[in-house]
Amino acid sequence: MPRVSVIIPAYNAAAYLPYAIESVIGQTYTDWEIVLVDDGSTDATGELAASYQHKLQDKFQYVRQNNRGVPAARNAGIRAARGDLIALLDADDVWLPQRLERGVKIMDAQPDTGFVHARVMRIDSQGKVTGQLRVATKYMSGQIARHIYARRAHVICPTVLFRRSCLETAGWFDENMYATEDRDLWFRIASRFRVAFIDDVLANYRLSPFSVTSNLQRMLECQTFFIEKHFATGAASHAARLEALGNIYRELGDALFKRGDLSEATQSYLKAVRYYPLSVPNVYMLFRALMDPIVRVCVPAKAI
Repeated sequence: MPRVSVIIPAYNAAAYLPYAIESVIGQTYTDWEIVLVDDGSTDATGELAASYQHKLQDKFQYVRQNNRGVPAARNAGIRAARGDLIALLDADDVWLPQRLERGVKIMDAQPDTGFVHARVMRIDSQGKVTGQLRVATKYMSGQIARHIYARRAHVICPTVLFRRSCLETAGWFDENMYATEDRDLWFRIASRFRVAFIDDVLANYRLSPFSVTSNLQRMLECQTFFIEKHFATGAASHAARLEALGNIYRELGDALFKRGDLSEATQSYLKAVRYYPLSVPNVYMLFRALMDPIVRVCVPAKAI
């Protein structure tokens, strides 16, 4: 039986899928299986699966289902998995060679740890590095449920290795959520178990213009749903709720500001400050958005 089951949900991702699978094959840790869940693809995903099944034999499982979304695909993969440790890899992301080895080592050394995660490098649709996701290390390990909820801690799926046994108490991926379902599960696991963090880049995380995260309104709806869901159950305090709402509106403002939509960005920053005025970044970004038209008038374009 394999120690680690690698769950790869795939929907029409044949263009990127070989890179993801080859990054698993290239791991320095070898006691793994791949469970590829084809979520109703209409491209060459099935043919690719057949070729890798022939190549990898019992180290490869192929599960096909009607299109039901990422949370349902991940749950289907976990149900088919044989390992006691679960690793997630989306079909368009890529692991670095020591990703599993370093994660398994920590899980073996820390039996009270529910999951371990690490840093990622962002890449674009062509595989070009666009930068590292900034994280505050102090929020990334230990008892961090409150930081996950308030969006101080960002846990990125392709670096997560978690114990299958955690699902018995924390529950599985919420199939009613079409985004933020990962944060939802990490919050529930972190509410019951310690979290470990590897302060190193162990995966490349692909940003696509067609991804769910590129739809700002849809992401806002899902993030708000997550916040209200756990506030309603009493798992999060009123103060934590206000901080979390302030942070999601600041992040939305940042995305709108980057797009050049200054008016909408300013409105988002105003909401961020209204919800959580004690945040220096919230206040600073509102001030920056309000001052931007003045700066552009007063400072020559080349200087900006």
